[in-house]
Amino acid sequence: MALPLKALRPVTDEELLELSERNPGYQFERNADGDVIVTPTGGEAGWRENELGGQLRDWLKRHARGRVFSASTMFILPDGSRFMPDTSWVRSERYAQLTAEQREGWLPLCPDAAFEIRSVRQPLAALQRKMRAYIANGAQIAVLIDPYAKIVEVHRPGRPPEVHANPSTVALDPELSEFVLELGPIFRT
Repeated sequence: MALPLKALRPVTDEELLELSERNPGYQFERNADGDVIVTPTGGEAGWRENELGGQLRDWLKRHARGRVFSASTMFILPDGSRFMPDTSWVRSERYAQLTAEQREGWLPLCPDAAFEIRSVRQPLAALQRKMRAYIANGAQIAVLIDPYAKIVEVHRPGRPPEVHANPSTVALDPELSEFVLELGPIFRT
């Protein structure tokens, strides 16, 4: 379950890092207001994240157009949020602009593509807010997968979300050219 914690003051990066180090197995994120969001990853969620990451990795091997990141990668968004998408992608030219030091730490940019997979206790509305935050901070596409309702929402700048009910595949052109998201394994329980 994602648990938002209202902060009396914005949580610093050092405090967020310390929380993560002291609590392995949990993801600690921070929204633009400085509130901490805690999301423990269970078995099914971890398996689905891995499946999605594998699909993106396979696509990247064919197209060599950037870097795919796992759910343990923290991104520092322009609005001050610190988010760890379940899977994400950054174009090669944007990643090349980062220094070696920046590449070793939390990445100071918004991914070009961010994917979130709802876990059983995560409120859908909270994840939809996160999708809007990715887009507002520069993502070209943000994809929300709800394996329980078997729905995929595709968010893009300047457009309402596309909602796909019980799809077997969803093409994510033009942002991820020739990438087709296979939902069968992700929807399987």
